[in-house]
Amino acid sequence: MKRTLRTLGLALSVLFAARALLARGRRYRISGKNVLVTGGGRGLGLQVAREAAKRGARLALCARSEIELAAARAELEGLGTVVETRVCDVRDDASTRHAVGHFVDRLGPIDVAINIAGVIEVGPVDALRMADYEDAIQTNLLGPIRVVEAVRRSMCERGHGRIVNVTSLGGKIAIPHLLPYCASKFGLVGYSEGLRTELARYGVVVTTIVPGLMRTGSAPRATFAGQPEKEYAMFAPSDALPFTSVSVERAAREILDACEAGETERVISWQAKAAIGMYARFPRLVVGFLAAFARLLPDAGGSTEHRLGHESESALTQSPLDALAHQATISQNEMIDYRRIATDV
Repeated sequence: MKRTLRTLGLALSVLFAARALLARGRRYRISGKNVLVTGGGRGLGLQVAREAAKRGARLALCARSEIELAAARAELEGLGTVVETRVCDVRDDASTRHAVGHFVDRLGPIDVAINIAGVIEVGPVDALRMADYEDAIQTNLLGPIRVVEAVRRSMCERGHGRIVNVTSLGGKIAIPHLLPYCASKFGLVGYSEGLRTELARYGVVVTTIVPGLMRTGSAPRATFAGQPEKEYAMFAPSDALPFTSVSVERAAREILDACEAGETERVISWQAKAAIGMYARFPRLVVGFLAAFARLLPDAGGSTEHRLGHESESALTQSPLDALAHQATISQNEMIDYRRIATDV
């Protein structure tokens, strides 16, 4: 019996030592590395760029808005960071390839690719159009795939690299009134997990990020369908309150910490962790709760109208909660000249 216990103890010691060595081997520092951030002109992408700059990275930022990119570049270069920017639409193959080619020409090979660019559509299923699903999938799922296809061969040939795919709690649990978003994010979670197993043999590490609600100030740029004013009034405060969301600064730190540690997946916020844990253990209970919650949300009202959040302001959103959201909107470049970039959501 004692011999068996000693053997078991030795085996466990070897296992833990191997795990520690493997974790050490996955350690990575982005200082001095070329870090590509999609959606880097505003919101979470901009904050990740700020955090990467603090850690000594050289930045390659792409987004659909030249105005936002110019503002982000001016800010980051003011901190002494090397920054390259390029207007890019990740829904388009050529645009994505050309952007990555531009960055490689200016900075050298991409060491870290962080996929953040995305769109969000809020509304009941009766108000949605096929185009809403297509746009979400093209941007939130195929967009990251296009970026990966533009960088992975170089990473594999060099035997190192990091790919970070920012998904969502909506990629683990289907949230009412977010069907296009959830469909695309569920797909990105599966792709990211599969990609990690495929690229591991080449020394390239893929990390899946699953954030809950974050105070990014992005609600004015989301699209609301059916009864936009009511949808916006219910949605906007949820990512502005400290007890329902995490700060964008904390989210950015956690994303880069997970990248440098080579983690398989990181869920950001205790609320998201609790929700995913509950769903894993009690799926019928959670689905029942969400079905009950859906009944409290506005119906389509016979309308398929679509509006951006900042076009859906009403008396319902004039409150102290809205003021908190407004502060985040300003700090994350979300309000730069709506008239000129109204389609860049």
